[in-house]
Amino acid sequence: MPAPLAHLPDEALPALVARGDEQALAELYDRFGRVAYGVALRVLRDQALAEDAVQEGFLTAWRTAAGFDSNRGKASTWLLTLVHRRAVDLVRREERRRADPLDPLPVASVEAVDESAEVREQRRAVQAALAQLPQEQREALELAYYGGLTQSELAERLGVPLGTVKSRMFAALARLRDLLEAGAA
Repeated sequence: MPAPLAHLPDEALPALVARGDEQALAELYDRFGRVAYGVALRVLRDQALAEDAVQEGFLTAWRTAAGFDSNRGKASTWLLTLVHRRAVDLVRREERRRADPLDPLPVASVEAVDESAEVREQRRAVQAALAQLPQEQREALELAYYGGLTQSELAERLGVPLGTVKSRMFAALARLRDLLEAGAA
Protein backbone atom coordinates (compact mmCIF):
# COMPACT_ATOMS: atom_id res chain seq x y z
CA MET A 1 0.00 0.00 0.00
CA PRO A 2 1.61 3.31 -1.03
CA ALA A 3 2.18 6.00 1.60
CA PRO A 4 -0.57 8.66 1.56
CA LEU A 5 1.94 11.45 0.88
CA ALA A 6 4.18 9.59 -1.57
CA HIS A 7 2.69 11.48 -4.53
CA LEU A 8 3.73 14.90 -3.16
CA PRO A 9 6.95 16.59 -4.28
CA ASP A 10 9.73 16.95 -1.70
CA GLU A 11 9.28 20.71 -1.40
CA ALA A 12 5.61 20.36 -0.34
CA LEU A 13 6.41 18.24 2.71
CA PRO A 14 8.06 20.89 4.96
CA ALA A 15 4.93 23.04 4.73
CA LEU A 16 2.88 20.11 6.01
CA VAL A 17 5.45 19.43 8.73
CA ALA A 18 5.20 23.10 9.76
CA ARG A 19 1.46 22.50 10.32
CA GLY A 20 2.24 19.56 12.61
CA ASP A 21 1.68 16.75 10.11
CA GLU A 22 3.60 13.79 11.51
CA GLN A 23 3.01 11.73 8.35
CA ALA A 24 4.81 14.41 6.33
CA LEU A 25 7.81 14.16 8.66
CA ALA A 26 7.70 10.37 8.33
CA GLU A 27 7.61 10.73 4.54
CA LEU A 28 10.66 13.04 4.67
CA TYR A 29 12.42 10.46 6.81
CA ASP A 30 11.51 7.67 4.41
CA ARG A 31 12.90 9.68 1.51
CA PHE A 32 16.05 11.08 3.10
CA GLY A 33 16.76 9.19 6.33
CA ARG A 34 19.24 6.79 4.76
CA VAL A 35 21.13 9.56 2.96
CA ALA A 36 21.10 11.69 6.14
CA TYR A 37 22.56 8.79 8.10
CA GLY A 38 25.31 8.43 5.48
CA VAL A 39 26.15 12.13 5.77
CA ALA A 40 26.28 11.94 9.56
CA LEU A 41 28.33 8.75 9.53
CA ARG A 42 30.92 10.29 7.19
CA VAL A 43 31.31 13.22 9.57
CA LEU A 44 31.21 11.32 12.85
CA ARG A 45 32.59 7.86 11.99
CA ASP A 46 30.51 6.44 14.82
CA GLN A 47 27.19 4.67 14.20
CA ALA A 48 25.52 5.64 17.48
CA LEU A 49 26.54 9.30 17.17
CA ALA A 50 25.41 9.32 13.53
CA GLU A 51 21.99 8.01 14.60
CA ASP A 52 21.84 10.78 17.23
CA ALA A 53 22.71 13.41 14.62
CA VAL A 54 19.97 12.17 12.28
CA GLN A 55 17.42 12.13 15.08
CA GLU A 56 18.36 15.64 16.22
CA GLY A 57 18.39 16.88 12.61
CA PHE A 58 14.86 15.61 11.99
CA LEU A 59 13.75 17.03 15.34
CA THR A 60 15.13 20.41 14.25
CA ALA A 61 13.27 20.01 10.95
CA TRP A 62 10.07 19.40 12.91
CA ARG A 63 10.63 22.54 14.98
CA THR A 64 11.80 24.85 12.19
CA ALA A 65 9.87 23.64 9.14
CA ALA A 66 7.97 26.93 8.95
CA GLY A 67 11.26 28.61 8.01
CA PHE A 68 11.82 26.43 4.96
CA ASP A 69 11.57 28.39 1.70
CA SER A 70 11.41 26.27 -1.46
CA ASN A 71 12.54 29.30 -3.48
CA ARG A 72 15.89 29.21 -1.68
CA GLY A 73 16.64 25.51 -2.11
CA LYS A 74 15.47 21.94 -2.18
CA ALA A 75 13.93 20.20 0.81
CA SER A 76 16.62 17.54 0.67
CA THR A 77 19.38 20.15 0.86
CA TRP A 78 17.67 21.87 3.81
CA LEU A 79 17.21 18.61 5.67
CA LEU A 80 20.69 17.27 4.99
CA THR A 81 22.16 20.60 6.09
CA LEU A 82 20.33 20.30 9.41
CA VAL A 83 21.70 16.79 9.91
CA HIS A 84 25.20 17.85 8.86
CA ARG A 85 25.15 20.72 11.37
CA ARG A 86 24.08 18.34 14.14
CA ALA A 87 26.90 15.97 13.19
CA VAL A 88 29.47 18.78 13.26
CA ASP A 89 28.12 19.93 16.64
CA LEU A 90 28.55 16.39 17.98
CA VAL A 91 32.12 16.22 16.64
CA ARG A 92 32.94 19.49 18.39
CA ARG A 93 31.32 18.32 21.62
CA GLU A 94 33.26 15.07 21.55
CA GLU A 95 36.51 16.91 20.80
CA ARG A 96 35.92 19.25 23.77
CA ARG A 97 35.09 16.31 26.00
CA ARG A 98 38.21 14.42 24.99
CA ALA A 99 40.41 17.52 25.26
CA ASP A 100 39.36 18.28 28.83
CA PRO A 101 42.26 17.29 31.06
CA LEU A 102 41.51 14.76 33.74
CA ASP A 103 41.64 16.11 37.25
CA PRO A 104 44.64 14.82 39.17
CA LEU A 105 43.88 12.34 41.91
CA PRO A 106 43.19 14.15 45.16
CA VAL A 107 45.69 13.92 47.94
CA ALA A 108 44.09 12.60 51.08
CA SER A 109 44.12 15.29 53.74
CA VAL A 110 41.77 16.92 56.17
CA GLU A 111 41.64 20.02 53.94
CA ALA A 112 40.67 17.91 50.92
CA VAL A 113 37.83 16.29 52.86
CA ASP A 114 36.58 19.69 54.08
CA GLU A 115 36.86 21.09 50.54
CA SER A 116 34.96 18.13 49.10
CA ALA A 117 32.19 18.63 51.64
CA GLU A 118 32.04 22.33 50.76
CA VAL A 119 31.87 21.56 47.03
CA ARG A 120 29.11 19.00 47.62
CA GLU A 121 27.16 21.55 49.64
CA GLN A 122 27.57 24.18 46.92
CA ARG A 123 26.40 21.66 44.32
CA ARG A 124 23.30 20.87 46.40
CA ALA A 125 22.55 24.59 46.81
CA VAL A 126 22.85 25.19 43.05
CA GLN A 127 20.65 22.20 42.24
CA ALA A 128 18.02 23.36 44.73
CA ALA A 129 18.09 26.88 43.26
CA LEU A 130 17.84 25.50 39.71
CA ALA A 131 14.77 23.52 40.72
CA GLN A 132 13.05 26.77 41.70
CA LEU A 133 13.51 28.38 38.28
CA PRO A 134 10.73 28.32 35.66
CA GLN A 135 11.09 25.34 33.32
CA GLU A 136 12.12 27.42 30.26
CA GLN A 137 14.86 29.22 32.18
CA ARG A 138 16.13 26.04 33.84
CA GLU A 139 16.21 24.22 30.49
CA ALA A 140 18.21 27.03 28.86
CA LEU A 141 20.77 27.11 31.68
CA GLU A 142 21.15 23.34 31.84
CA LEU A 143 21.62 22.99 28.08
CA ALA A 144 24.13 25.85 28.04
CA TYR A 145 26.21 24.92 31.06
CA TYR A 146 25.81 21.16 31.30
CA GLY A 147 25.18 20.48 27.60
CA GLY A 148 27.82 22.89 26.30
CA LEU A 149 25.49 24.55 23.78
CA THR A 150 25.99 28.11 22.61
CA GLN A 151 23.09 30.56 22.69
CA SER A 152 22.68 30.22 18.92
CA GLU A 153 22.59 26.43 19.23
CA LEU A 154 20.05 26.77 22.04
CA ALA A 155 17.82 28.98 19.90
CA GLU A 156 17.88 26.44 17.09
CA ARG A 157 17.38 23.46 19.37
CA LEU A 158 14.53 25.05 21.32
CA GLY A 159 12.96 26.57 18.21
CA VAL A 160 12.88 30.09 19.64
CA PRO A 161 14.52 33.36 18.55
CA LEU A 162 18.05 34.10 19.77
CA GLY A 163 16.76 37.14 21.70
CA THR A 164 14.40 34.89 23.65
CA VAL A 165 17.28 32.61 24.61
CA LYS A 166 19.35 35.60 25.73
CA SER A 167 16.44 36.95 27.81
CA ARG A 168 15.85 33.56 29.42
CA MET A 169 19.53 33.15 30.23
CA PHE A 170 19.81 36.66 31.69
CA ALA A 171 16.67 36.27 33.81
CA ALA A 172 17.67 32.77 34.91
CA LEU A 173 21.15 33.83 36.00
CA ALA A 174 19.79 36.84 37.89
CA ARG A 175 17.18 34.70 39.66
CA LEU A 176 19.76 31.97 40.39
CA ARG A 177 22.12 34.56 41.90
CA ASP A 178 19.31 35.92 44.11
CA LEU A 179 18.34 32.43 45.27
CA LEU A 180 21.93 31.48 46.07
CA GLU A 181 22.56 34.74 47.94
CA ALA A 182 19.36 34.26 49.94
CA GLY A 183 20.43 30.72 50.82
CA ALA A 184 23.88 31.90 51.96
CA ALA A 185 22.45 34.61 54.20
